[in-house]
Amino acid sequence: MTGLIELKLSELNQLFNSMDPSPFHDRDLDRDAEEFIVSWAAEHPRQHDLKLVVHLAKAPADVARPALVVSDAISHYFDYRATMTRHELKRLLREGRAAFFVGLVFLALCLFGANALADTTGWRAIAGEGLLIVGWVAMWKPLEIALYLWWPLVSQGRLYRRLARMPVEVIVAEA
Repeated sequence: MTGLIELKLSELNQLFNSMDPSPFHDRDLDRDAEEFIVSWAAEHPRQHDLKLVVHLAKAPADVARPALVVSDAISHYFDYRATMTRHELKRLLREGRAAFFVGLVFLALCLFGANALADTTGWRAIAGEGLLIVGWVAMWKPLEIALYLWWPLVSQGRLYRRLARMPVEVIVAEA
């Protein structure tokens, strides 16, 4: 089954970021166009192939084969986004490992301090319990990264790879 994404534009330049001076193949997509394509793609089940149909009101004067240009630009852009998401995931996991080791050392120091204060009463006993709590709280960030934060990046990277592979058709309304 194919998940169809249709985009209606009055001219081809609406698809691309107007601030990007690169040629069509290397240009960034317009933020609204990207958001539209990504949100519609996310609604289709993962097992469905995706297809983008771009309806143009008029043929571009400066592009001989708009279907090839749009297809290459879409593929290149989402391939780039998938690569950037993969780099972000690697950075997050590297940060998680560093936070884990720092948190583990800090937890060990807190446990050592809490054990030193274990047989006391009054404010020292409270300080010992506080050290235990602070030590375990220091492990919050590495656990958050390891358990929760990496999943959305993996999902987003998969979606971008699907979008990079999808076929693109351009339909020009005016003959």
